[in-house]
Amino acid sequence: MNSTVLSEPTAGSPLTRYLSLGVFAAVLLAAAIYVGSQLGHDLHVAPTSPAFEYVLLGIALLIALGFEFVNGFHDTANAVATVIYTRSLPATFAVVWSGGWNFVGVMISSGAVAYAVLQLLPIALVLNVGSSTGFAMVFALLLAAIIWNLGTWYLGLPSSSSHTLIGSIIGVGLMNQLMNAGNANAAVDWSQALSVGKALLFSPLIGFGLAFVLLMTLKRFVKAPELYAEPHGDKPPPFWIRSLLILTCTGVSFAHGSNDGQKGMGLIMLILIGTVPSAYALNKAVTPGETQTFVSVAHHASETLSKYATGAPAVASPRDEIEHYIQTKQATPATFSALVALTDRIGDQVAQRPSLADVPQGEINNVRNSMYLSSEALRLMEKSKQPQFAPEDQAVLGNYHGLLDKSTKFIPTWVKVAVAIALGLGTMVGWRRIVRTVGERIGKEHLTYAQGASAELVAMITIGAADRFGLPVSTTHVLSSGVAGSMVANGSGLQWSTVRSMLMAWVLTLPVSIALAAGLFWVLVKVF
Repeated sequence: MNSTVLSEPTAGSPLTRYLSLGVFAAVLLAAAIYVGSQLGHDLHVAPTSPAFEYVLLGIALLIALGFEFVNGFHDTANAVATVIYTRSLPATFAVVWSGGWNFVGVMISSGAVAYAVLQLLPIALVLNVGSSTGFAMVFALLLAAIIWNLGTWYLGLPSSSSHTLIGSIIGVGLMNQLMNAGNANAAVDWSQALSVGKALLFSPLIGFGLAFVLLMTLKRFVKAPELYAEPHGDKPPPFWIRSLLILTCTGVSFAHGSNDGQKGMGLIMLILIGTVPSAYALNKAVTPGETQTFVSVAHHASETLSKYATGAPAVASPRDEIEHYIQTKQATPATFSALVALTDRIGDQVAQRPSLADVPQGEINNVRNSMYLSSEALRLMEKSKQPQFAPEDQAVLGNYHGLLDKSTKFIPTWVKVAVAIALGLGTMVGWRRIVRTVGERIGKEHLTYAQGASAELVAMITIGAADRFGLPVSTTHVLSSGVAGSMVANGSGLQWSTVRSMLMAWVLTLPVSIALAAGLFWVLVKVF
């Protein structure tokens, strides 16, 4: 396709542009004030830490939000590509609209994806995130992800922020494993990496296939010639088509916020736990009543687990035994004996306080790490179905597992707001390069309304399903492959130079981000 034939997407009338920017600026200011006040409050009530820790906290938060800002260049830009290039919405209004629905998606997200990504990290790094090695880990994986994302954005390639971040996490884990040879807890969880890798690998294929099938189905059953037309200049499509395209853009933006936004949340929580554990290691929002419920459930869970520890002697170091199980995935009576001991210890420590907010600073990391290890062990047992718990026992342990996660795997509201701001700003600043690639350079012809709707609808459903199952997927890969699938279904053909560049970025992202993160981690460990 000769892209010079196409006119540049318009930003809309000056009034629309100024109103959109004004609303966005007002929301941005209010959100920034809220985030600053909440963080300031949390730091004020926490015990005083050395000044350099606050400096590290500030730098790490800026880098983490910088990652989400760059994420906005790539992934959120994909959400608005079809509505802009089908002239359904003016560009400025479209990115503000998309930013708003990203915000909503981020705010109601569960946090499951955030902690699924963190499960790729070696357990030793997660448990010791406040150490110098923990800081090196956070800085290395974030800087590596930002460097690669900026490079591919500059070239206009729809590279995946999810793919990049996961590669960076694996790179840090591999280098940590090499630097701690013989320590099983320093190794990458390859079973979790394989699960995440499958989601990243198959989601673009799903996007291509479903978009192809959907467009062919529309052509067969929906006989509306205007749906299969190309935009004419800056003229918007008929109202019903325009409504369809705006709806699918809204769905993709919402799904992107609820899935991709969580990756930044998980990293920010690692940073907060490492620098200010007294404020963020345990969920201070758990009420005294909920705390007493937790103690009761913990005692019940201990009794249930004891059934499976029959004949096992007391374990000298319960944590070491559970860490060994997390690495090997092989449960023995000793595993359950250790889990009983940890459960009893957690219940006793929490029972001595009115609520989690009252756990003394000196005990916070100890309680959190015990909870985190117990939660991971129960998650793996449930996932592997080994052992086969009786239904009534599984109900008790599932309830206990949920309460453990509520106590340790939480996302404060201000963190969600901060991530939403960063995503929205990135979209506002850097949308043009990626939008032009998706709108003009994948197919040999301009996007039709049906093609845009098909690609967006498939992306919305795929990302939403992945979010439901706690799997990280790439908005970029799903949507761009959906556009390609719709082009093939329409007989429009593909621009193979662009497809080759996108495939090259897809193939190189993982090894390059692994190498970048591994090298940065090695250097930063020496620095810290």
